[in-house]
Amino acid sequence: MHMSHSKIDNQAFKVLAFSLLVMISSSFVIAGEKLLDGETLVEEVKKRIPNLDTQGLQEQLEKHPETIVIDVRNKDEISSYGGMIKSRNTLNISRGWLEYFTPQNIPESDTPIVVYCGTGQRSPFATETLMQLGYSDVKNYLDGFFVWRDKGLPVETGDKAPNSMLYSKPQQVSDNVWSAIGATAPPTYENSGHNNNLSFIVTQEGVVVVNAGDNYLLAKALHDEIMKITDQPVKYVVLENAQGHAMLGSNYWKEQGAMIIAHQDAIDFISKNGKASLERMKQGRKDKALGTKIIVPDIGFKDKYEIKLGGESIELLMLGPAHSAGDISVWLPDQKLVIAGDIAFHQRMLFIDDHTDTAGWVETWDKFEEVGAEVVIPGHGIPTTMDVVTRWTKDYLVYMRNEMEKLIDEDKTLDDAYKVDQSAYSHLDTFHELARQNAGIIFRSMEFE
Repeated sequence: MHMSHSKIDNQAFKVLAFSLLVMISSSFVIAGEKLLDGETLVEEVKKRIPNLDTQGLQEQLEKHPETIVIDVRNKDEISSYGGMIKSRNTLNISRGWLEYFTPQNIPESDTPIVVYCGTGQRSPFATETLMQLGYSDVKNYLDGFFVWRDKGLPVETGDKAPNSMLYSKPQQVSDNVWSAIGATAPPTYENSGHNNNLSFIVTQEGVVVVNAGDNYLLAKALHDEIMKITDQPVKYVVLENAQGHAMLGSNYWKEQGAMIIAHQDAIDFISKNGKASLERMKQGRKDKALGTKIIVPDIGFKDKYEIKLGGESIELLMLGPAHSAGDISVWLPDQKLVIAGDIAFHQRMLFIDDHTDTAGWVETWDKFEEVGAEVVIPGHGIPTTMDVVTRWTKDYLVYMRNEMEKLIDEDKTLDDAYKVDQSAYSHLDTFHELARQNAGIIFRSMEFE
């Protein structure tokens, strides 16, 4: 049989193509045999890094409580699987962001660090990454969070009220005072912006709420809890200052018929900057910001405003400059209980920004002590006593101002201010986010005092 050249060429091409496919497939098989799987790789990494078991981590935290414990899981894992290991300094920096966020939060290369994940599969790689970044005292917790949790060792949850917008539901402080204690962390989507204390006072004629909440839906969640405790309507909502988490939920309460009260400085700030606060909140809270609108408070005052309701005397006091515009405290003289607002801190580091008057805050503190409170509900953190908030608020301000004054007298620079020893406060939540910032702002402001 005679075949044309074109048919022969076509057949040869097919044979050649088939041969090439076989060769390529064979090369992939050979390459595939050389690939390492994840388990093999992680075992190799473990040989190159320091490791701790559960007992070792317990000993580390006992002997070196300043250790920073980094959870490298994603936030949704933390909220879904029982929280994080509880320590004086626990951070969540997911593995994919370590290179970017760790230097911002931990500027000192010799800081003791322990890294963990759920089962010890990601933390070895994260530990090696931190060592490559230059951290000299990094260890990997081999067992992982689930072993720690299942042994009944201390954990902290990302949300104490998973069925509510509230971070935690109200706890009773006195016969008629409750407070929903917010997260001692920055506002996030996960905590719905509930990172401050939302308190309320129940009387025979109505309820007084202190702080409107970060958004409309959060305010509604608080109201849902109030209605489980009392049938009395909310008559007044007091804003402790002009910050978003204090005032952005006001339009919900206004819809319920409540009167909104704030210091005049706070009202001025809301009128000027409220829309910007709302936009920032929307970016962080996304769909949880639904329904939130800016409204201006109904009632303003300068020095003192008294609410008499259902036999309860409730005094709103402007004691002087402190943390931010219009900071006030709510005083219940019959109970010797003060809802202090952001004048007083103790579980998280106090926040200083360019508008904070630290010298004025120290002077204001003397008036705050003269009020005579036996129970203090601070702006952030659980109820406590005056001695405790004095230690972690006034004493911190005095210490930092004294240190900065020494630096200024010696013609030191801002870089020196950042190096001021704040280790005595390193156990406070938000220390790593705020300590360096606080030092810089205090130093720069005191240069012009």
